[in-house]
Amino acid sequence: MTSRSLPRTTAVATLLTTALAAGLLTGTASAAGSASADDAAAAPVRIHDIQGSTRVSPLAGKQVADVEGIITGVRTYGSKGFWFQDPKGDGNAATSEGVFVFTSSNPTVAVGDAVKVSGTVTEYVPGGLNSGNQSLTQLSKPTVTVLSSGNAVPAPVLITSRTVPSRYTPDGDPAAGGSINGLTLNPRRYALDYYESLEGQNVRVGTSRVVGATDAHAELWVTVKPQENDNRRGGTVYGSYAAQNTGRIQIQQLAPLAQQPFPKANVGDVLSGGATGPLDFNQYGGYTLTAQSLGKVVDRGLQREKTRKQGKGELAVATYNVENLDPTDPQEKFDALAKAVVENLASPDIVALEEIQDDNGAKNDGTVSSAATVKKFTDAIVAAGGPAYSWTSVDPENNKDGGEPGGNIRQVFLYNPARVSFTHRPGGDATTATGVVRSGRDAALTLSPGRIDPANAAWTDSRKPLAAEFRFRGEPVIVIANHFGSKGGDEALTSHHQPPVRSSEVRRLQQAQTVNTFVKGVLKADRRANVLVLGDINDFEFSATTKALTDGGALRAAVKSLPRSERYSYVFQGNTQVLDQILTSPAIDDFAYDSVHINAEFADQNSDHDPQVLRFRP
Repeated sequence: MTSRSLPRTTAVATLLTTALAAGLLTGTASAAGSASADDAAAAPVRIHDIQGSTRVSPLAGKQVADVEGIITGVRTYGSKGFWFQDPKGDGNAATSEGVFVFTSSNPTVAVGDAVKVSGTVTEYVPGGLNSGNQSLTQLSKPTVTVLSSGNAVPAPVLITSRTVPSRYTPDGDPAAGGSINGLTLNPRRYALDYYESLEGQNVRVGTSRVVGATDAHAELWVTVKPQENDNRRGGTVYGSYAAQNTGRIQIQQLAPLAQQPFPKANVGDVLSGGATGPLDFNQYGGYTLTAQSLGKVVDRGLQREKTRKQGKGELAVATYNVENLDPTDPQEKFDALAKAVVENLASPDIVALEEIQDDNGAKNDGTVSSAATVKKFTDAIVAAGGPAYSWTSVDPENNKDGGEPGGNIRQVFLYNPARVSFTHRPGGDATTATGVVRSGRDAALTLSPGRIDPANAAWTDSRKPLAAEFRFRGEPVIVIANHFGSKGGDEALTSHHQPPVRSSEVRRLQQAQTVNTFVKGVLKADRRANVLVLGDINDFEFSATTKALTDGGALRAAVKSLPRSERYSYVFQGNTQVLDQILTSPAIDDFAYDSVHINAEFADQNSDHDPQVLRFRP
């Protein structure tokens, strides 16, 4: 572990006092239990005076002296320092009794030490001011005096389903640009206020269900509300912008990984014995219990799903984000992905792949062909007992489609020629748009494969939709593979803006409108056309993006045919949620849909997305 708050980032400290002076933050009001400037000069400052009853310390930027407390946790990696806590408190539920002391070098103190600390009250914004993240109140440039050692650590506050409110957050103050920084905390009414009122304190969660698998950064998510939007596989479902799943909390450990391996857990497993330690706030998940003591993971035996085989008269179409696949990846990744296509997806007739990289991966030398990547993958599928898929795609312009620089990710169609015929109409390239014409009774693409409106500004530095025409049992089927813009740049659910700013949605909305317009053109040529729009939509089934795709009844989001608790393809910060979708034109009114859960809920992943499969009879 080498970062400030997580083992994956370099610390960038930001003083909110600068932001306050610039008018960027508004949380300056003191409250009951907080010391005024005059009081600070006359009486010893205590930790609750530093924390105050809003998110920003009333003493931000000020020097404080001889603040007393007992050390509850020491961090020797990343953001080095320690937490200490006033064992007495002030009886005000809105003011935390613990605070982090940023030492920059390895602390020389130990848990149980009683100390006096002098230093500067600062507010650190993980990710910087532009991230929208809340800030962490801390003491910087400290002078520390150890008074005694071996003292009892203040008893942890037990976080339970009863203590965490069901409401997630108050609305931000319109006069402060939607910020909640200046609002007095109401920990009995709002979950975010409750967690903020415990920032820096010693806390505990008891035995809890895992809702976010252990990741590469040695962290997992649990819920203290096991019934909150739960599903049969153990997750907690994110079903709307108003359903924030208040019981989720991230767990890390204070012990360096070299000393103590972090437990591996899948969704649905149980963290028996829970965790105890200081409550931190970081860029990647917000409020995080940094465990001084950590329980054991009880394996509940979550299994990877397998979808059924399509019938003779059923066309099976799938979408799968294979996460930056290129020939430099180990053969084991190709084999695992191939096995999933054959065994878990039952060898669909058409597979739309997202994040196929060019033939040398991230090497930025102008290579755009993905022939070697696809051949290595299709060979692995045959070796796994699957069909000899043919494939089609359009190479992008170098570094014009976003993703990893030099990687040139794109969508690719695999199709089983023993069951499906591909209608090739040549001429499609990175910059030439395919169109729609009427051919006899049917709608037809002018270019197949071809890109949809690639010059449209909606696709700048983003993947362009790939359209192709197939025939199954004599019936034409138009399939459009997509990889919409990512959610990068959006503010976190724990943002100080409430509701958070979802800036990336603007781009996806434009992309969805472009695809919707194209589909409407197909339906104008043939209202009975079989059209499938699928891929990594990077947005929820309830989002404005999905609403734009389905505008005018041109498409239906097939994932909505599933029970609400089964609608997910991705797990992010303990929320199981929809990112990958298949949408159908009105003619496809009888289908079977399956979100095949083989990756997102597991610590061991071949991709971070779950594939989707739809079967229907054209």
